[in-house]
Amino acid sequence: MQNVWEEFLKIINEEAGSRVVETWFRAISLHQWDPAQKTVYLQAPNTFVKDWIKSNYLEMIQVHLRRLLHVDMIRVIFLDARVPAQDQLAQAPSPQSSSALIPATLHAAKSTAVAAAIPQKKSGNINSSYIFETFVVGPSNSLAYAAAQAVTENPGNVYNPLFVYGESGLGKTHLLHAIGNQIKKNNPQATVLYQTADRFVNEFINAIRFDKIHKFQTKYQQIDVMLIDDIQFISNKEQTQEAFFHIFNALYEASKQIVFSSDTYPQDMQGIAERLRSRLGCGLIADIHVPSLETKIAILKRKAENSNEQLNDDVALFIASRAVTNIRELEGALIRVLAFASLTKQLVTLDLAKKVLMRAQEVAASPLMLDFDRIVTLVCRHYHYTTQDLKSKRRSKDLSFVRQVAMFLMKKMTDKSLRDIGIYLGGRDHSTVMHAIEKVEDHMAQNPEFAEEIKRMEGQAQR
Repeated sequence: MQNVWEEFLKIINEEAGSRVVETWFRAISLHQWDPAQKTVYLQAPNTFVKDWIKSNYLEMIQVHLRRLLHVDMIRVIFLDARVPAQDQLAQAPSPQSSSALIPATLHAAKSTAVAAAIPQKKSGNINSSYIFETFVVGPSNSLAYAAAQAVTENPGNVYNPLFVYGESGLGKTHLLHAIGNQIKKNNPQATVLYQTADRFVNEFINAIRFDKIHKFQTKYQQIDVMLIDDIQFISNKEQTQEAFFHIFNALYEASKQIVFSSDTYPQDMQGIAERLRSRLGCGLIADIHVPSLETKIAILKRKAENSNEQLNDDVALFIASRAVTNIRELEGALIRVLAFASLTKQLVTLDLAKKVLMRAQEVAASPLMLDFDRIVTLVCRHYHYTTQDLKSKRRSKDLSFVRQVAMFLMKKMTDKSLRDIGIYLGGRDHSTVMHAIEKVEDHMAQNPEFAEEIKRMEGQAQR
């Protein structure tokens, strides 16, 4: 089973990136596999890690462990390392006593163990843990927070649409879910749907593929509140934009609330039809900035309290004063410290925090960890193409090969995921990137001169 878990970590590293593996998945372990019950038991060092993994990576765990263990359905139970495993196993729900292995069912144990089947069913995809009460407000996000609250008081009539933009990891998704949760609380009968733009695109493609476009349109036109995250991902997708344009108009004319989030200001979006761009920006536009030091400290203390952990002022100040550009990285730094303290059974002190985060900084500062721009510029110069060529939809044999080389080097010399690479190079999916890497590796194995050429480019990139 240890080999299975190590293989699983390799897959996650390829799909989500080394930072996700080191921050989250290295903190948990595979405690037990019960083939008779098709149940896997994962042990987390504390509630913070357990809840984060459940909320963000449960489906990924299910998909890959199902394949690695050769089963068609799998149940996951999270154990808390601070409670004896046998006590939790004794109280975990039995699959015979419930429909635990039926998809779209969630079972909560009465103890700290939580059993779940995938997909985890949420009302309208809304995550109930993201509420206004847990959102830390500061000067950097006060406008977006106030606008989000105002929307819930009079949906469809105040700030419609609401467009929240800012860099990744600053709390946009939290606000969208908080809006959905509050509106459902105020009006349980309201139809609220949270959807990421890339899922919207996939849903639209499948509707065309399986001749269910009418069902697709009807679903969205019956929504009372539509929350679309990362709307920039519909760029350069003309058919999807056309469908979305008509859905937007139908909802807007019916005074239904629409909320968008994006990392780009509407007028700066590339690959968006002008008439759709004007719709995106026709309501209130609220931005979120990098939080101040004081806000970072408040966020850290709140996150620690939510996990039943105490964080003294010195530790909070040290973590907050690090070169952290967004809240997600801030949470990652906190979880590394809390997880290390829990696993080594030490108190969370300033010395411990320095030890953990200084090591992480050394890894991040490795000369191999370069940015995409530098690598792609080098590849383009070597093969006499432009960055625009590599990001384009063109698929000539020579250009496709150069693009594959770029993908190979981007994966090898950064800690980014396959999805990040695909998005950077024109919105390609992770399977395309994986295929490219395999092609380059095969060509290197068969052609020593080409392998040397790749090594020379690696050396040039590190200078």
